[in-house]
Amino acid sequence: MEVISSSPAVTIRRVAVSSMDNNVYLITSRVTGRQILIDAADEPDRISAMIADAAGDGPTPGVDLIVTTHSHADHLGALAEMVRRTGARTAAGREDARSITQQTGVAVSRLLDHGDTVGVDGIEVAVIGLRGHTPGSVALAYSEPGSAVQLFSGDSLFPGGVGNTNRDPVRFASLFADVSTRIFDVYPDDTVVLPGHGKPTTLGAERPHLGAWEQRGW
Repeated sequence: MEVISSSPAVTIRRVAVSSMDNNVYLITSRVTGRQILIDAADEPDRISAMIADAAGDGPTPGVDLIVTTHSHADHLGALAEMVRRTGARTAAGREDARSITQQTGVAVSRLLDHGDTVGVDGIEVAVIGLRGHTPGSVALAYSEPGSAVQLFSGDSLFPGGVGNTNRDPVRFASLFADVSTRIFDVYPDDTVVLPGHGKPTTLGAERPHLGAWEQRGW
């Protein structure tokens, strides 16, 4: 586990879990201590250890919200247990919420749509709908003056391309269009992309390759 970003406003931590190298992110407000957990994927004890490591990041630390970026099983394995341990509210994209509840038994407290904002005391993130990997996939953008935007992209954007659409041309066209117009057309090159698996990248590093991604179709 590691601290991947720290500013006067927030600290962002990451732990990779499971054999699929799923990233679980924790955003802590340094002003209030309140926290957002993103993708409670697996290994609840390791996630809890990351939360414990963040105890000094703010005055009264505690997870108030767990956001699930999409409904695939490898991003849900610890959701029920982390809700039990923290008492947190949950949020997910509207079109994925039913599947998440069916798989985990966890009711989704907040249904997210593109253009929404969601947060806890001291943290607010923008919700970006990215249709294609799943119908209700969402990314989250955290920004503050003077710092690069931190973009939690789930499985919709990675170094080297958009997320898996199983070579379905309709799904790919949908995801590529959303990633292009809702991310690359909106956010600057220094935006840090924090994907659901693997290492981060920046929009500036990926932008020159958009044409190649579109041409190859995945």
